[in-house]
Amino acid sequence: MVEVRLLDIIVLVAYFGGISLAGLWFAHRNKSTEDYFLGGRNFPGWAIGLSMVGTSISSLTFMAYPADAYKTTWFRLLPCFTLPVAVVIASIWFLPFFRRGNLTSAYEYLEGRFGPGTRVYASCVAIFGLIFRVGGILFLLSLLVHELTGWDVRICIILGGLFVSFYTVAGGIEAVVWTDVVQTIVLLLGGLACLLFIINDLPGGLRQIFDVAIADGKFRFVDANVRADGALEFLDTDWGISLMRRTGTMMLLLGLTGWLTEYSSNQNVIQRYCAVKTPREARKAMWMCCCFSVPIWTYFMFLGTAFYVFFKAHPDPKAFALLTGADGAAAEQILPFFVLHYLPAGLSGLVVAAVLAAAMSSLDSSINAVATLSIVDIYRRHLVKNKPDEHYLRMARCIAIVTSAVMILVALWYSSLELKTFQDMGFILAALMGGGIFGLFMLGFLTTWGDGRAVCAGVVLTMVYTVWMVAKRIGWLPPGAFPDTDEYYTGFIANILLFLVGFAVGGLLPAKKRDLTNLTVWTQDDTPLV
Repeated sequence: MVEVRLLDIIVLVAYFGGISLAGLWFAHRNKSTEDYFLGGRNFPGWAIGLSMVGTSISSLTFMAYPADAYKTTWFRLLPCFTLPVAVVIASIWFLPFFRRGNLTSAYEYLEGRFGPGTRVYASCVAIFGLIFRVGGILFLLSLLVHELTGWDVRICIILGGLFVSFYTVAGGIEAVVWTDVVQTIVLLLGGLACLLFIINDLPGGLRQIFDVAIADGKFRFVDANVRADGALEFLDTDWGISLMRRTGTMMLLLGLTGWLTEYSSNQNVIQRYCAVKTPREARKAMWMCCCFSVPIWTYFMFLGTAFYVFFKAHPDPKAFALLTGADGAAAEQILPFFVLHYLPAGLSGLVVAAVLAAAMSSLDSSINAVATLSIVDIYRRHLVKNKPDEHYLRMARCIAIVTSAVMILVALWYSSLELKTFQDMGFILAALMGGGIFGLFMLGFLTTWGDGRAVCAGVVLTMVYTVWMVAKRIGWLPPGAFPDTDEYYTGFIANILLFLVGFAVGGLLPAKKRDLTNLTVWTQDDTPLV
């Protein structure tokens, strides 16, 4: 624990106070579920774009990216470079499917294309994945609070979860979007402050960072482990195409698949497509997010490399333990350790606020998204129909509270694990929990074949494959058990399986006559987007 300085406390109190007041302010503006979930569909594109930046960055960027670069290399940055390609595809081909029909949930489209069972399946997969994601973000947030206060990590998880849930449950999507705008600006200033301090402190400045990092292989796009002496042990990584090992090309393919999934089926993104005034504003938001996010991800990887050079020039036993993982030390603590022990008062308070902002901008979005899916796709659609809108608004807040509680439990589970880096764990979890959703949307968008029966066949095979890979991961099967594919590719293969099985079964079963107007790329009419 370090001594918390008065100026840092003032900065943090001002930040927390402002966010709390925003939640209370927007709570009075939510008169319907339309307001709570979509803010009246009246947001400007620039605000949604910055909100998307804040959501995509999160504490996974602010803490996990620097940790990964500090400990290993830039290998796991590769997927980020494919985002512009995904945005081009999404802005031209995916966006029209969600701007028509006055949608609220990403999965309303699937009901029109395949039937209600498909919509429920996709929503449940999405809810499950969002909860595990926000649990991880809250865990990373707790590491900072632990470093600052010395409190037990579990106490930090509970307190952080309660605060975020307060303003999110109260304020709905308006509180989420406008606090995300502020949080994005704060986290950018905080990240910049760290690097400027390091450059000013090192005798060789920026050039020293490049010289040392290049000499030690820190900029390489090759996976690596860290030896006990702190040196890197580079793994067998090339640019081939293989499902058996991690290669540069496969990481790019994983990235493209991941971003296409994000922009075709992620409720956090689709909800924002539907919350802006016009399709033009939606495209503006997408490109604004892309143009900010890729440089920011790269910057935070560079910041992790700068930490490595800084502590090589200024050796510190705690920093070395974080590098090698000695005594269970987590590399994700390197940024809070640097901030709280090396930055001057006031500046460290700003960076702490930035890390908190990065976490909260993702937590609030995902909590609201889970509430939206639960009400729109499941509760109002199947369980309790034809109630007054006020009833669904109350239930949305109740579900947001329950989501926050589950998020805290997941974060507590993460705190009990031993991880290489959280960035590595994040890739594995994303692969195991994808549920073939991207393949499902591609089956809907790109073909006119298949219905709920075909989707069911694809889902069954996809789930069998995923469960098999989970069994391998936790040691219930020998490591070489068929298929001997790297666990990073589980989600990639699951999407292909669902698409191919759904397409094949859809072609074999007798077709049910259905109106597919505006549900595939082949059956769109001239109806203008709204």
